[in-house]
Amino acid sequence: MKTSQAQIIEEYGPFPGVTDVHGVTYDGQYVWFASGEQLNAINPANGAQIRTLATPAYAGTAFDGTHLFQIAEDRINRLDPATGAILSSIPTPGDGASGLAWAEGSLWVGEFRARRIHQIDPQTGDILRSIESNRFVTGVTWVDGELWHGTWQNERSDLRHIDPASGNVIELVEMPEGTGVSGLESDGADRFFCGGGSSGKLRAARRPGPAA
Repeated sequence: MKTSQAQIIEEYGPFPGVTDVHGVTYDGQYVWFASGEQLNAINPANGAQIRTLATPAYAGTAFDGTHLFQIAEDRINRLDPATGAILSSIPTPGDGASGLAWAEGSLWVGEFRARRIHQIDPQTGDILRSIESNRFVTGVTWVDGELWHGTWQNERSDLRHIDPASGNVIELVEMPEGTGVSGLESDGADRFFCGGGSSGKLRAARRPGPAA
């Protein structure tokens, strides 16, 4: 297993009216993050807050190329990104859904304390398969066919590249002490956007090169 220290490239925030940063996603232009009663869009080039949508947003966030998906307690809502209107809703799997990602036509949902990631049908919420982790799961993201998730346990956080078939850790990136990861999203290139929980901040960490 390859292990490295995270390189924090950028730190965004604090933001007006935001005390906690939860789920994070990227629509190709803006980074969206959940902050309790609203979703927020910022420009990652300069950190400027572009828009807000009033909607329950206490955990993971995802984008499928057209719609936003937002965990709202025991539901995952599909949202119109222009208006924030809830277009449909499915149940969350398990208990305590955390991270959320879109890949390969499915939603991928972290179940925090159960240390699992579920692949679910975005239309029905049916669980298609589950992947075991050995740490509390926060954010979830896919990039270039790689499955990564954040952890936050015993006041420590890291980013983990795992084998989607076995759950084995392929690569581990340790976050600096005192830097939690509440949400995780790739920009599709060399950055991970990491939600900072109660710090009220969003951080960009360098995505490491290919594992040896």
